[in-house]
Amino acid sequence: MKKSLLTLFALAAMSATALAADIKPAIVYGTGGKFDKSFNEAAFNGAEKFKKETGVAYRDFEPTGDTQGEQALRNFASKGFNPVIAVSFAWTSALQKVAAEYPKTQFVLIDDSLDLPNVRSVKFKENEGSYLAGVMAALASKSGKVGFVGGMDIPLIRKFECGYEQGARATNPKIEVFQNMTGTTGAAWNDPVRGGELTKNQIDQGADVVYAAAGATGLGVLQTAADNKKLSIGVDSNQNYLHPGSVLTSVVKRVDLAVYNAFTDAKNGKFTAGTQELGLKEEGVGVAMDEHNKPLVTPDMKAAVDKATADIIGGTIKVHDYTTDNACPKS
Repeated sequence: MKKSLLTLFALAAMSATALAADIKPAIVYGTGGKFDKSFNEAAFNGAEKFKKETGVAYRDFEPTGDTQGEQALRNFASKGFNPVIAVSFAWTSALQKVAAEYPKTQFVLIDDSLDLPNVRSVKFKENEGSYLAGVMAALASKSGKVGFVGGMDIPLIRKFECGYEQGARATNPKIEVFQNMTGTTGAAWNDPVRGGELTKNQIDQGADVVYAAAGATGLGVLQTAADNKKLSIGVDSNQNYLHPGSVLTSVVKRVDLAVYNAFTDAKNGKFTAGTQELGLKEEGVGVAMDEHNKPLVTPDMKAAVDKATADIIGGTIKVHDYTTDNACPKS
């Protein structure tokens, strides 16, 4: 009996090892670099958490241009990596081709959706998190003027801006909201110098809080705001620590959770295709509160954020999604 039990334990251990060996995760980041302290780095953090907990290694690739995504996705799939995560809407058309070529490979697309049987699409309600940032910006602003600097001029980034503007205007109907986009190509995600220039221009117009939704470009926004003793708002990852006392908050987008869950589900044989949309209710977005911004967040501000959060989840506040009609209501 004892020998039989030992045999069973050995078989179980071998099965577990085989299961771990069957999964070969891979990530193709968006342009802007793995360590952008924002969107890509959130994906990296999710992969690192999975690796630390399971011991399963992963491979990743940092494209430097808009044309490298398809090649990277196909390269990973052809070498048996599974699942393969495409961390950007920029790889949607590329993934549509590659996923059809490798129907047995599980893919994940972040920030867009594809209706394919082997693709999980993960989208976020960035407008909801940005609404909360707008509430905080309006309450923190002494000038009644706030700003927004986006990366690439696309509907997704205007979704951030529109949510932010709605939250600010709901809090102070007379507030002025300045906005600029950095560019129209993938280079717009990795231009902190230009981000700083746009921020300085908004500050010169009177803005005393500037929200960056621009990947690595946003690092220039946060730096310029700090240099000019103004407040900034970070994005995707919690960026409060970058300039403590200057970053009012960060609109956190749980790309890390999307990556971690995809790897975990694949490892456990529970991977599903289809579209997931994560908002405040699902804790997929939110505003970061920690020791780095605690001195900036007043009790009234915290109460206003808590109320807005509850009202959005409960349906009392409906935050318009720019991507549904390419428009942003002004009231």
